[in-house]
Amino acid sequence: MRQFVLSCESTIDLPYSYTQERDIPVLFYSYTVDGKEYPDDMCRTPGSLDRFYSLLDEGKIPSTSQLNEFQYEDFFAEQLQKGDVLHICFGTGMTTSYSNAVIAAERMRVKYPDRKLVVIDSLCSSSGYGLLVDAAADMRDRGCTLDETAGWISANRQKVHHQFFSTELKFYRRSGRMSGAAAAIATVLDICPIMRLDDGGHIIAYGKVRGKKNAIKETVCTMEQHAQGGVNYSGKCFICHSDCLEIAEATKKAVSEHFPDINGEIRICDIGTIIASHCGPGTVAVFFFGDDRAPEKSGR
Repeated sequence: MRQFVLSCESTIDLPYSYTQERDIPVLFYSYTVDGKEYPDDMCRTPGSLDRFYSLLDEGKIPSTSQLNEFQYEDFFAEQLQKGDVLHICFGTGMTTSYSNAVIAAERMRVKYPDRKLVVIDSLCSSSGYGLLVDAAADMRDRGCTLDETAGWISANRQKVHHQFFSTELKFYRRSGRMSGAAAAIATVLDICPIMRLDDGGHIIAYGKVRGKKNAIKETVCTMEQHAQGGVNYSGKCFICHSDCLEIAEATKKAVSEHFPDINGEIRICDIGTIIASHCGPGTVAVFFFGDDRAPEKSGR
């Protein structure tokens, strides 16, 4: 018997089948295009991700919103009927949903005084958030208590590195994150911005290289600098991508060759519709455990 319920949100960017296998209930985000709302499907419905990218190809700009208190209350009520709950939220560097989760949790503790409900800000995003939830699931399955797991997550959430690059800048121009002229010049020169998450979970663009091969090389180099154990890193590693599987596979090959002691197979996942609504296609990200993530102004 598991001692507590571990739950999360759909922005972990792991397949829904994974959460089913690991017995992790999920609260789903959604995105809106032309007034129509679509669920962040986690690939539950065949073709849902293809439909999303078709909308982007048509020039549509999806909008996303935070989860509200009532969505959290309904979700928590369902989980608390099963037992004590540890809920890990999408990082506050990406959304303010966590504050609504905290308010909802306070109300639920009044309604369920005999249950424990702990809500943690992951300070993570995408499959980095997924990597943290995966670690929590491993602890739960080893028999760790809710408090032990929550304490470890709080102490180690800033050690989950999010190292990523973009090979497609058209969407940055469409969404207003980059001027048309800058995007056009970068595209002609085959410039790939290099980015990371800082200690608060915010996206920081700190460098740029020319070409996909150099972007992969820079990613591997940065991982060596920060991964626990350097080239002897023996933790798990996840990779995700937004509609650029070939580049993700090339990145996986480079990481596998450089870090032969990685724990298990490197998992490649799709970036979900919520994150992809903001980054567009052509992004590849690598996630691993390392030293504490640096603040915004301290470089890498």
